[in-house]
Amino acid sequence: MLVTEVNQIVDNQLFQKFVRFITAVHENSKEMTKGIQLESVTPVQYRILEYIYVSEPVTISQISECIDMSMPNMSRELKKLTEKQLCEKITDVHDRRKQYISLSEKGRGMMDQAFREIEVRFMGLMGSLTEEERAEVERALEVLQSKVFR
Repeated sequence: MLVTEVNQIVDNQLFQKFVRFITAVHENSKEMTKGIQLESVTPVQYRILEYIYVSEPVTISQISECIDMSMPNMSRELKKLTEKQLCEKITDVHDRRKQYISLSEKGRGMMDQAFREIEVRFMGLMGSLTEEERAEVERALEVLQSKVFR
């Protein structure tokens, strides 16, 4: 076998591991947030709030792109979240045409509570790991964040 063929096989195996990892992330993300009580917020609205929480301030187009939702649908969902007083629009002081979305105080409080519950679940998973394994997980997350999920 040629070196090129071996490299292709190794690359394909790495890609297959990546696909399995991404699938597991989606499954675990859903499991980690399952049952969290968020006063009359739909799963789609939760995903929007979660993105705003970790990335704010963000533009409507950034949210739309990340959540993979059309701009009209995103605007409609943001209007509902604004009516529930969970987020707010902030006009850019340098460009009045540009608006950012941030969580309101109520929205931040709700997401703080949700993330506390998720943290408890996460720490439950980490509880069975040794210190060395925890350090490995931390390092793996740092590498993934800096090299793959920039």
